[in-house]
Amino acid sequence: MATELSSFAELKKAPVTAGIQAPAQIREKEVDAQGRAYATGRRKNAVARVWVKLGTGKITINGRDQKIYFARPTQQMVIQQPFDVSQRNGQFDVIATVTGGGLSGQAGAVRHGIAQALSKFEPALRGAMKTNGFLTRDSRVVERKKYGRAGARRRFQFSKR
Repeated sequence: MATELSSFAELKKAPVTAGIQAPAQIREKEVDAQGRAYATGRRKNAVARVWVKLGTGKITINGRDQKIYFARPTQQMVIQQPFDVSQRNGQFDVIATVTGGGLSGQAGAVRHGIAQALSKFEPALRGAMKTNGFLTRDSRVVERKKYGRAGARRRFQFSKR
């Protein structure tokens, strides 16, 4: 259904629809009545419910300080990554409740939740979080054990006699 135009005046009148994309959706700040942004983070079998609000940089996990709950420096570093990337160290307080999985998975879940909550609090940070992969949920989970096997895939030792 192509129509031919004889002059540039007709070109101005013709509707332009093909090849033009709609402008990117502008995200709004999602904050509750207390000024907190909420997000859920997941990693392996761990689930973290995270609230982020303006503050002094205090991170509380299951009612304990992050240095007590996550004793390993690598786990503390994982939690700080969203703040380092967005250059917002010491500007937000984080309250998180984590269940399931081990400490490594819980640290990853808290990082995922913090990144999502920060992007809801400040939508301009979404691009930086996305390029570093903090908003993507790592879907790798331990495979279940099968019957007749020693583990998920390993067979029992073969005995010739």
